[in-house]
Amino acid sequence: MKKSVFLGALTVAGLCAGASAAATLDDVTARGTLNCGVTTGLVGFAAPDANGVWEGFDVGVCRAVAAAVLGDPTAVEFVPTTGQTRFTALASGEIDMLARNTTWTFSRDVDLKFEFTGINYYDGQGFMVPRELGVASAKELDGATVCIQTGTTTELNLADFFRVNNINYEPVPIETNAEAQQQYLAGACDVYTTDASGLAATRATFEAPADHVILPEIISKEPLGPLVRHGDNEWGDIVRWTLNALIAAEELGVTSANVEQLATEGTDNPEINRLLGTEGELGAMFGLDADWAVQAIMAGGNYGELFEQNIGESTPIGLARGLNAQWTEGGLLYSPPFR
Repeated sequence: MKKSVFLGALTVAGLCAGASAAATLDDVTARGTLNCGVTTGLVGFAAPDANGVWEGFDVGVCRAVAAAVLGDPTAVEFVPTTGQTRFTALASGEIDMLARNTTWTFSRDVDLKFEFTGINYYDGQGFMVPRELGVASAKELDGATVCIQTGTTTELNLADFFRVNNINYEPVPIETNAEAQQQYLAGACDVYTTDASGLAATRATFEAPADHVILPEIISKEPLGPLVRHGDNEWGDIVRWTLNALIAAEELGVTSANVEQLATEGTDNPEINRLLGTEGELGAMFGLDADWAVQAIMAGGNYGELFEQNIGESTPIGLARGLNAQWTEGGLLYSPPFR
């Protein structure tokens, strides 16, 4: 398994070297649409609704970038990717950015030559089992069959966890979350493991969510965030600071409901004014209009609004903010200053 991952890394790195010289902002502007890589379907994060319109927390990041660059949050071509195809799609230029439950790791940053532009969800790997099994801890899973998405950090974490605890398992490889759900519910595996947020999102789609338990162990750090190719720093800055704008907006009390008024009338807070382009020239520094952040915030709201609408405690997924709360509220969420 490690060998195949290494060879995959070399292939992706080679593709990336050929695509790194492209000016992505120019391409997106000329095309009039942002090509954004997302998952093949994970309710709450990225999935098409009944009308085929993509929605979700990661989708919101894509729409915010499209709004910042093109002034239109609907100018996005969503490209479904699996754990196996996502990096090739980005390295080859098929997509301009990836916003797909992807963990920021050393090798993906350095060896695959991608640039993570921030963290939009602090996650960790967990386990889900049918309640009827009576399992209370992941350490009781000796001999279990485990559905695991290939080409992911969870695949490697799983091997580490069982090795450290001197217990055995039988992997059941799957490629997409939809396949995992089907196999798990069909009894092809005793356990499904992935990021805890993904487990909660998947369980929310079950007919009887209460029949399934997410075990207490979180066995890894999974900082998830959007990423772009190495070699185009201007584009990386745009994606990074669009995410930062959504995070800062929540901290500063700027919402989708009041952003237009604050941008029109101005405020007594200089950082809000710089964020919204009524003071300074932050937009011009990376080739965007002065109201780029206004457009991004209007697209789907600030970070907190996106969280609550898509995956928060009032949704079927029901995730608490936890580590994803603002730093002023005891969490890890923090934007560098808009100065």
